[in-house]
Amino acid sequence: MGRILAYSALVTKVRAMQAKLLTAKDYEALTNSRSVVEAISYLKSTASYEDIINQLDASLYHRRHVERILIESLYDDYTRIYRFSGLEQRRILNTYMKRYEVDLINYCLRIVSNHYDMEFDMDYKKPFFERYSDIDINAVLTSTNVDELIANLKNTDYHDILQKIRESGNDSLFEYDLAMVLQHANEVWHRRRRKMKGREFQAFTDEVGSQMDLMNLQWIYRAKKHYHLLPPDIFSLVIPVQYHIKAEEFKALVESPSLEEFNTLLLNTYYAKKFKYQSGDNLEHLMQTCLRHLYLTQRRLNPYSISSVQTYFFLKEQEVYNIITILECIRYGLTQREIYGYLGGSLQ
Repeated sequence: MGRILAYSALVTKVRAMQAKLLTAKDYEALTNSRSVVEAISYLKSTASYEDIINQLDASLYHRRHVERILIESLYDDYTRIYRFSGLEQRRILNTYMKRYEVDLINYCLRIVSNHYDMEFDMDYKKPFFERYSDIDINAVLTSTNVDELIANLKNTDYHDILQKIRESGNDSLFEYDLAMVLQHANEVWHRRRRKMKGREFQAFTDEVGSQMDLMNLQWIYRAKKHYHLLPPDIFSLVIPVQYHIKAEEFKALVESPSLEEFNTLLLNTYYAKKFKYQSGDNLEHLMQTCLRHLYLTQRRLNPYSISSVQTYFFLKEQEVYNIITILECIRYGLTQREIYGYLGGSLQ
C-alpha cells in the first residue's frame, strides 16, 4: 500500500503523458510524407508536438531546428515528472540528468576541438541545466578550447577524468566520450542499492543490467566490424558488468577471431535465444527490441514503481530518435518501406 501511495500521483501523470505519444497511425503518416515540411506540419497536428512546433517559424521547418525543439520536449517532460516526484524518485531521476550532461559536454567538446560554430543558439538549454545540474552551463557554452572547457567543469563529476585523458596525450573525442559513459555506467550500477530496495531494486537491476549487456554487445560488434580492434583494446572499451551474459561467454565474444565467429557465439546468448535473433539480423534492432520488451514487462509487473518512469523515458527517447531518423530519410528521398527498415525494432 505504501508503494502505491508513494507512486500514485506520479504514475497517473506519466500515463497521461504516455497517452500523447505517437501511434502506429502517426508513423504511417510521417513516413508517407513527401517532404520534410509536410512531415513537420503533420507533427504540428499531434497532441505531443503541437505546442512546441507552434513556437517554430515555418521558415525554420528543417531537421536541425526540429531536433532542437524535440530535445526541448524531453527537458520539458523531465521537468513535469520531477515536479510530481518525491525525494526517492528524484534521486533516481538524477541518473537521467547525467546522460543529458554527457550529451552537452560531448557537443561542446566537438565544437571547441574542431573550431566549429554552434549550429544554433544553445540558450534554450540554460534554464533546464541551471535548475537540475551542477554544471555551470554559461561557462561551458562559452569555452573556446578544450583546456578551458575542462577547467570550467571543475567541481563536477567530469573534471578529473577528462583532465586525466587530456594529460595522457591520447585525448580524442572518442576517448572523452568513452570515459564519461563508463564512469556513468559504473556509478549507476554500484550505487543502485543505495537508491532503492526490494522489487524495485530487482526491476531496476534487470533494466540496467540488460542495457549494459546489450551496449557491450553493440560495442564489441562495432569494434570488430569498423575498427578491427584486438581483444585487449576491446576489453578496455566495454562496461565491466555482465548480467545475462556469463563471464566465459563474454570473453569468447571479445576474443572471437572474426565477425562470423562473433555472430555464431552471439546466437547462443540469452538475448539471441529469447528474442529469436538470427545470423544476419540487425544487432541494433535486436537491442531496441530487447529493451522495449524489458521496459514494458517491468512496468506491467511493477506498475507503481520507478519502472513506469523509466519506461516512459525509454519510449519518449525512442520517439525522438524515430522522428529525427524519419526526417533525415525523407530528406534523402527514401521510400516508406526503406524508412521502416531504418526504424526496425523501435516500432514493435
